[in-house]
Amino acid sequence: MRKKTIKTGFVLAVLCSLMAFKNPTEPIENNPGNGQEVKLCEIENRTFVPGEEITYKLYYNWNFIWLSAGEVTFKVKDMGSKYHLSAVGRTYKSYEWFFKVRDYYDSYVDKESLLPLVSVRDVQEGGYTLYDRVAFDQEEKVARSTRGKSRKETKTTEYQIESCMHDILSIIYFTRNIEFNNLEKNSQIPIKIFMDNEVWPLRVRYKGKEQKKKIKDNGTFKTIKFSPEVIAGQVFNEDTEMNVWVTDDKNRIPLLIESPVAVGSVKAVLKSYKGLRYDMDAKVD
Repeated sequence: MRKKTIKTGFVLAVLCSLMAFKNPTEPIENNPGNGQEVKLCEIENRTFVPGEEITYKLYYNWNFIWLSAGEVTFKVKDMGSKYHLSAVGRTYKSYEWFFKVRDYYDSYVDKESLLPLVSVRDVQEGGYTLYDRVAFDQEEKVARSTRGKSRKETKTTEYQIESCMHDILSIIYFTRNIEFNNLEKNSQIPIKIFMDNEVWPLRVRYKGKEQKKKIKDNGTFKTIKFSPEVIAGQVFNEDTEMNVWVTDDKNRIPLLIESPVAVGSVKAVLKSYKGLRYDMDAKVD
């Protein structure tokens, strides 16, 4: 696998773990199993509604000690013909002696296709800062990135992209709407995103169902399991295996994410949720 360097950290590691994230060494065909082909350019939203708000508690394991590192909160807002998707991550004060994070991700997506129109990343991680606003022209296959160390220090560059291009947030909500019940175990679905001025091929690997998965401080759930592959770089080593469990119900919200990183391991656990489209039918205890 070609090793890539990607500026990613505390919160983006969690975002990446919500789907398969890899630069593949072999072509990926859009045929995940049973002859089913997933439509990548548009999808009907049947899982979330404006007002949904989900928070995860993030843990970091170092020398066999799990530290409560911070939280990331995802929100959905209604903007007429668009959804405003956001993710805000920050470290706890007790963790900031080690590494301080204030990360803001925003994506404005078309309601009909769930494809992004505008994507914004405003990142402060330790001594690293980044502001990147990307405007997508899906018809002309162009992405215009206004990027720099801050909002006041930017340069705009235009990039050619492929059709049906997603960003790091839109792809999470898109994949929540994929129908997995008809897929065979270990099926893979190809998707792609534009981030850090590059197009990244992705694949979502379906690992089957677990009927009784215990989630810390939340109880026991019926779940769907994924094992995403990742981009080797500053956060993930090659051959890192990441495990993600989502609710096996109509909401399809992630419950638990576990992954080794370059130093130690990270875990994101569901802390709270509100404004779901459906009742939480996946909870069994």
